[in-house]
Amino acid sequence: MVPVLDLDRRIAKLAIPALGSIAAEPLYNLADTAIVGHLGRSPLDALAIAVSILSLVAWLAIFLSTATTTEVARNSATGRVDGAVRAVGAAYTVASGWGVVTAVVLVFLAPSVGWLLGARGGVGTAATEYARISAIGLPFLYLSYAGNGHLTGQQDTSTPLRIALGANILNVALEVVLVFGLHAGLAGSAWGTVAAQVAAAAAYARASWRSALPPQRPTGTDVRALLRDGHRLSVRTIALGVVPLGVTAIAARLGPVPLAGQQIGYRVWYLLSLSLDALAVPAQVYVSAALGTGDREAARLAARRTLVLGLAAGTMLAVVTAALAFGAPRAFTADPAVRHDAVIALLCAALTQPLTALAYVYDGVILGLGDYVAMRRAMIGAIFAFAPLGVLVLRFHWLGLPGIWAALGCWMAARSVLLGRRWARAIS
Repeated sequence: MVPVLDLDRRIAKLAIPALGSIAAEPLYNLADTAIVGHLGRSPLDALAIAVSILSLVAWLAIFLSTATTTEVARNSATGRVDGAVRAVGAAYTVASGWGVVTAVVLVFLAPSVGWLLGARGGVGTAATEYARISAIGLPFLYLSYAGNGHLTGQQDTSTPLRIALGANILNVALEVVLVFGLHAGLAGSAWGTVAAQVAAAAAYARASWRSALPPQRPTGTDVRALLRDGHRLSVRTIALGVVPLGVTAIAARLGPVPLAGQQIGYRVWYLLSLSLDALAVPAQVYVSAALGTGDREAARLAARRTLVLGLAAGTMLAVVTAALAFGAPRAFTADPAVRHDAVIALLCAALTQPLTALAYVYDGVILGLGDYVAMRRAMIGAIFAFAPLGVLVLRFHWLGLPGIWAALGCWMAARSVLLGRRWARAIS
């Protein structure tokens, strides 16, 4: 019993501070939603479209954090310090180039992608403006991912927590001044977030170069290895992003009120559910470190405990999400119709939280295993669990937001089953 209690303490030591860094980007979006929601229904609809695009673009580079965490943790556990610091150098190098290229592509494609998601007229124009301004912050966001992976791989989640808190306080302060003080509207919200991303990137770079394992210049082999892992994880991320994009496109076709209500409900749910991803951090770090030293029993125990704790946390979050449904929408909009739909979205979202917990923790376990191909296959397979109900909602609009959330629940369940089967085969 003592080793289990000790492991639980070690899990909590990593997971609790990790909440801040994991929640950084969702907190940016939630702050945007809360501030923009008071500008009216059309700006909120435009934000829903733009944030859906930006979320996919952001997650395309999350491999800079996840792959770097695994490499640093595994190399550190086996004493290969040179491999760890070169992996970090590769992450920063790729983040710089990849961020600039992605920003340029987004500037050109934003109008077309917004139109595909259902943005028309003034909503489409506003969504495009928000996305193009936000593109400026992408290189800095990607650099933050590299820094986060570096520090987390060294089992330092406290520093990312401090950086995330500081960046989000700055974001909210700037947005309040720009949107309400200078009346810069939706564009002011975007500029506030960009400034916060720049500040966060600078803080991560400073922490990385002052750490016990400062980045070193990578070799071509290090960069190619990261890009190879990035390719595998990015295909998985594209599959992961298809569903949220599909949700936005479906809600947009239900009408402006359901779209705005879904935006509020989804952003609150996403922030709460992503907090469960904090348990994926110790799962990834401890599983990868244990397997790096050949201790399969320690890896098995780490996975089992994080899954149990994740399911317990998911159940508690279900209650929290349902409770927030009756008060949180008032913080985002004064429109009674939008509030009504936001309440429906949050009540339905509450039912998915336990499944979401399992899906996120299994993500961490398989990342620790280093099987990025299995993650890609599982994510692509899970789309087929979402698609049938999504199509039904498009065909029968009366299914509305409950139908959308039922489809999301099926998606999470499929991810959990597919990843769970892969872990069972790997550790048996």
